[in-house]
Amino acid sequence: MCREQFQDVKVETMIEHGDSKDFICQIAEKLHVDMLVMGSHGYGVIKRAFLGSVSNHCAQNVKCPVLIVKRPKSASRSK
Repeated sequence: MCREQFQDVKVETMIEHGDSKDFICQIAEKLHVDMLVMGSHGYGVIKRAFLGSVSNHCAQNVKCPVLIVKRPKSASRSK
């Protein structure tokens, strides 16, 4: 859907191994991205304390705007 409407938007998909939050921040800077769009699991405070929040780390450490997309509430409840 987006590809047809926004043909001039460049999107890259990369698969890497390692610490995702540091890698995402590094590659965003290296590629001079205009905006970083990330998904969020929507974990609660306790899970986030143990697992950390990749999207929060990136939002605090990259120089470009960050859009964090959360799951709809109905999808979160069913898990």
